[in-house]
Amino acid sequence: MLGLFGKLIDSNEREVNKLKPLIEKINQLEKKVSKLTPSQLRGKFAEFQGRLKKGESLDELLPEVFACVREASLRVNKERHFDVQLLAAITLHQGKIAEQRTGEGKTLSASPALFLNAIAGNGVHLVTVNDYLAKRDAGWMGPIYFCLGASCAAIVHEEAFVYDPKFKDPKHSDPRLQHLKPISRQEAYRADITYGTNNEFGFDYLRDNMVLRLADKVQRGHFFTVVDEVDSILIDEARTPLIISAPAQEPTEKYKQFSKIIDTLSSETDFVIDEKLRTANLTEHGVVKIEKMLGVDNLYERDFSTLHHLEEALKAKALFQKDRDYVVKDGQVIIVDEFTGRLMPGRRYSEGLHQAIEAKEGVEIQQESQTLATVSFQNYFRMYEKLAGMTGTAVTEAEEFHKIYKLDVVVVPTNKPMVRIDHPDTVYKTQTAKYTAVANLVSELYQNGQPVLVGTTSIEKNEFLSELLKRKGISHALLNAKNHEKEAEIISKAGEKGAVTVATNMAGRGVDIKLGKGVDKVGGLYVIGTERHESRRIDNQLRGRSGRQGDLGASRFFVSLEDDLMRIFGGDQVARVMGFLKMSEDTPIEHGMVSKALEGAQKKVESRNFDIRKSTVEYDDVMNQQRQIIYGLRDQILEVGNSRENNLKDLIWEKIQNEVTIIVDVLAEGEIDLKKIVQDYSAIVPLDETSQKDLQKKLEEFKSTGEIREFLINLSRDFYQQKENQVSSEVMRQMESFVYLNTIDTLWVEHLDTIDDLRAGIGLRGYAGRDPLVEYKREAFDLFEKLVAQIDYEVVHRIYKFSLQGQVSQPAPVDLSRAVEIHEEALDEDAMIENTGELISALDKEDRSGQTKVTIERNGEIVDEKIYGERGQLNKAHGKIGRNDPCYCGSGKKYKKCHYPN
Repeated sequence: MLGLFGKLIDSNEREVNKLKPLIEKINQLEKKVSKLTPSQLRGKFAEFQGRLKKGESLDELLPEVFACVREASLRVNKERHFDVQLLAAITLHQGKIAEQRTGEGKTLSASPALFLNAIAGNGVHLVTVNDYLAKRDAGWMGPIYFCLGASCAAIVHEEAFVYDPKFKDPKHSDPRLQHLKPISRQEAYRADITYGTNNEFGFDYLRDNMVLRLADKVQRGHFFTVVDEVDSILIDEARTPLIISAPAQEPTEKYKQFSKIIDTLSSETDFVIDEKLRTANLTEHGVVKIEKMLGVDNLYERDFSTLHHLEEALKAKALFQKDRDYVVKDGQVIIVDEFTGRLMPGRRYSEGLHQAIEAKEGVEIQQESQTLATVSFQNYFRMYEKLAGMTGTAVTEAEEFHKIYKLDVVVVPTNKPMVRIDHPDTVYKTQTAKYTAVANLVSELYQNGQPVLVGTTSIEKNEFLSELLKRKGISHALLNAKNHEKEAEIISKAGEKGAVTVATNMAGRGVDIKLGKGVDKVGGLYVIGTERHESRRIDNQLRGRSGRQGDLGASRFFVSLEDDLMRIFGGDQVARVMGFLKMSEDTPIEHGMVSKALEGAQKKVESRNFDIRKSTVEYDDVMNQQRQIIYGLRDQILEVGNSRENNLKDLIWEKIQNEVTIIVDVLAEGEIDLKKIVQDYSAIVPLDETSQKDLQKKLEEFKSTGEIREFLINLSRDFYQQKENQVSSEVMRQMESFVYLNTIDTLWVEHLDTIDDLRAGIGLRGYAGRDPLVEYKREAFDLFEKLVAQIDYEVVHRIYKFSLQGQVSQPAPVDLSRAVEIHEEALDEDAMIENTGELISALDKEDRSGQTKVTIERNGEIVDEKIYGERGQLNKAHGKIGRNDPCYCGSGKKYKKCHYPN
C-alpha cells in the first residue's frame, strides 16, 4: 500500500515539475509587462483575440496572458499571484483538478485560466457553491478582467449582474459587491467571463430547452468551466438531479390520513429500520394492523398508490428527523443539505416524501409535482468541451473524478510550509461526556484568548453545544448557515483573538479566515470537530480552516461511541474494549485501533456513496442520450422557425404525406376499405359527416390505391394552403413552430413520467437473474422509439385542428376542393406569438368525436395499434392498458392513478 502511495506522490511531483519551466517564462515577462500603460493593458484582450485568429494557440499565448493577469491583479487589487497559484491556473487550463490547501487563494488562482480561455470568444464559466460567493468573486476578480479589456458577470437566483466600476450600489459595505450593476440573464451569459452557482447554470440549461423562441435562450454553449469546490458540486451533490416541475392535480388530504395511520405503529413490532441503508419496512404485524384500519383483506392487492404513500409516510416518521434532515420555517418544510448544513429553500423531496413530512409536521401540504425537465450534475458538466475544478480536498476521490469525469487531480504545493498541529482523535463512551469535554476545552482556550472554530454536523447539535457554552458564560457566534452573506462575515472573523465560533462543518466554505493581531502568539486558530463526518473530505475541509499560508494552528476531533458513524458502522469493537477495561464515561481513549475503526467506517460509507453515484450516472446516461436527441430536435425546430429562408412547413408536410400514405396502404391491403380510410383521414383533417360521405363517393371513382393516395395528398395540401390563407403566412409559421414544440414538450413530460416508473421498478428484475441496467436500457430504448413515432403522429393530427382564439369552433360542410377545420380553444394571437414559456396548453384538450385509432409503424410493420374513446381513453376490451395511458373509465386521469390495477 505504501508503495502505491509513493507512486502517486512521485507521479504528482513529476506533473508539477513539468509545469515549472512555464512558470519561469511567466516570471521572465513580469518586468516587461509592468511597463505597460493602463491603455495598453486595457487593449490586451482584443490584441490576444486577434493573435488567436491569426493562428497562435492558447498554449502559445499562455505565458504572456498569465503575466498580464498577474500585473492587472497587482495594480487593481494589490494582490500578486504566487508562483504556486500560477501553477494551479495552468492545471485548470489543462482541464484538470487543482487541489490547493484551504487559504491558498483558489479564487485568485482561477483568474488567469478563465481570462486565457475567454480569449476564444465563446464565454467561460466559473461555478461556485452559493450566490454570495458567485457575486463576491465576480466583484473581486472583475476589476482584473476590466483592466485587461474583458467583461465579467455574475448569475444568482433570479438576478444577474455585470462588473462596472462606474456603477455604485450603496447597499453593500463590502467594496467587492458595490460595483455589480443589474443586467438581464442573457447579457450575463454574453459576458466574456460569467460567475454563477451550479444550480443556476443547470436550471438555465433546462429552461433554455423549454423556450418557444430561439431569442429567449440565455446560454450560448458550454465551452470551458472551472468548478470551485469541485468535490462538493461534482460528488456530494451529484446524487441529486436538477428537476423543473409543475404541480400535479393530486389531493393533499390523503397524506394526513396516511400520517395518522403510521403514527399508530410501534417501532418494536410494526416496522424495522436499517440505518445503514436508510430504509424502513413494515413487519407482518404492521401490515395486518394497517389492513384492519383500512378494512382491506390484502394491502398489497389494494392499489399501488396507497402502498406507496404508506411507505413514504413511514420513511418520514422513521428516517427523517427535524433539525437534522429538515427544518420547519415560516410554515414550510425546508431541506437541510447533509454535507454543508445549509438550508435549501425551493428544493423538495420527490415521490410524495416531502408531502409526507409536511403531514407529519402539521404544516400546509403542497401538491405533488410533475417533472417537466431534469438533468444530473454529472451529465450537465460533462457537456463542457473542457472541464476543470479546484478544491482543498480532491485526492481521496481521485478515482471517482477520473472514472466519471475523466479528470486528473494535481496536488499543488503550498506557498509556505504547513505548521498546523493535528491532534489525534479523542473518543468518549457517550455523547454527554464528549460534549462536556468539548465545552471544557473551549473554555480553556477562551481563557487564553486563542480563537476557536467548532464544527458540528447538524443544526440540532449546533444549538445544543451553543446552550452548553452559554451556561459556561462563553461569548460566541452561532452559525446555522441560513444566510450566505452573513455566514461569510461571521466566519471571516473567526480568527480574531478570543473569538469562539460554533458552526455547521461546511459553513462559510470558500471564505478565508485571517488571524487577528497577536493570535499567532497564543497558537493560532484552534479547530474542533465534534463528530467525524461520513466523508473524510468534509473532515479535512473543517481541519483546513486553520493553518492557512503558514499560520500557526491546531485541530482535534472529539468522537463518541454513540455518534451515528461509530454506532452504525463500527464502534462495537471499541465499545467492547472500553467495557472490558471498565473505563468511566468521562475517560477518553486515544489508540490506533480507534483511528483505524473510524477510518474503516468512513471508507465503508464513501464506498457505498460512490456506488450510488456510479449507479445514478449509469442510469442517467441512458436518459442523457434521449435528452440530447429531443433537445437537438427542439433546437432544429427553433432554428428553422427563426430562419427566413427555411420554415417548418416542408418538414410538417413531409410527415403529413407519410401519414396519409400509411393510412391508404394499410387499409388497401386485400379489399380496399374506403369507409375506414375516410374515417382515419378525418382524424387528421377534421371533416363533418356530410363531407366524409362526399369524400367516400369521390374515392369510389378511383381504381387504384396510388390514385387514392395522390388525391388525398393533394386534398391535404389544399386544406393546408386554405388554412394558411385564413391566418396569413407569418402567423401560420408561428403556429407550426408552436404546435411542433408543444407536442414535443407534452410527450417528453409523459415520457419522463414513464421512465421514472420504469426506473423505480427495474431493480426487481435482478431477482429473476437479469441485469436491471441492461433491462432498463432495452426498455428505455423501446419507449423512446415509440415517443419519436408518437411525436410525428401527434404533430400531423394537431396541425389542422390548431387555430387562433375566436374562430369558428365547429366543423362545417365544405366543397372537397377546400379544407375543413375543427377550431378549438387555444392561445389568442398575441399570446401565441409572444409566448416564451408555457408548455402545457389547451392544445392537449382535443375533442375527439367518436373513436380514434393510433397506429405506430416501424420498418414497414405495425408495432402498436390502439383504439381510443371520446376522452382519449383506451377501451378496456382493447387488452393491456399502459400505466400512463388515460384510464378506460373516461375520467381523464392516468390509468395508474385511477382504476389500476383493478
